[in-house]
Amino acid sequence: MKSVLTVALLSWNQSLSIAFMQDISRVGVNDYICQHGNSPLFAEGFGSAATKDRTKRELSATLELSSIECLSVADAKKQLIDLIPRMTGKDDEYRAVEAYVNLLEDKYSPVQTIDFLNLAMSGDWQLLFSTNLIGSSSRKLRLRELLQRIESTGFSGSLTNVAQWDLAEDGETFDAKGTFCVKCSYKINQGARMIVDLTDHELRPARGSKIPDDVPGLVGLLHRALPKEMFDPNGHAMDTTYLDENLRIVRFTGATHEGVRNIFMRQGNMVINPVGPV
Repeated sequence: MKSVLTVALLSWNQSLSIAFMQDISRVGVNDYICQHGNSPLFAEGFGSAATKDRTKRELSATLELSSIECLSVADAKKQLIDLIPRMTGKDDEYRAVEAYVNLLEDKYSPVQTIDFLNLAMSGDWQLLFSTNLIGSSSRKLRLRELLQRIESTGFSGSLTNVAQWDLAEDGETFDAKGTFCVKCSYKINQGARMIVDLTDHELRPARGSKIPDDVPGLVGLLHRALPKEMFDPNGHAMDTTYLDENLRIVRFTGATHEGVRNIFMRQGNMVINPVGPV
């Protein structure tokens, strides 16, 4: 087993009330939104009621995503960060995250020197979101914090993923706690692409914690709770597709998890409170 750590908190509830505007077909959705914003529209003349409702929903989603395309980098970043902690798992929310990420990546100017890249990405980063959150849940396990620690030296360095966990083996009392670390080394071979190699997994109980009776079972719970590309990074590379002083987006490249995105916030810039079992 190999890995990198991750968490993603879920996001956002936003509705857009829209209808049909007579001249929008001439101007085009994107042009209209960029010029006028999300003005109310009316839905006359769409045919059957079912067609009206479906068309309104589709047009609403199109207008919502088109409005994102018109944002500045600063506004897209702010709205993305506001959205993620309030997500509820709706498809529209994930499409909005994708649109924000695409905009930030499209407008990003990569760091030109390795020294500046290392300065910008070194430190501790909390994982906010993964596009590959498919882990199963258990009421016995609670993750309190997930972060990625990067220490760089020239074109190589170390990458450690740290999960703080609480365990209730009886299903009721969280009396065992500690950290789970995935220790990796990396090399940069082109641009900002990090080739990651797993060096060790480390499970460490906290001082004064009860020692779990079933340690392999705990590791299994952690494995199922984390996105698979984060638990096993071997055979993958990470491209830094957006990076500033407090936000970092990486894209995985590899046979199994090609295209998966992880969104990180520099530790200390956002407080994330766990909400029950993971």
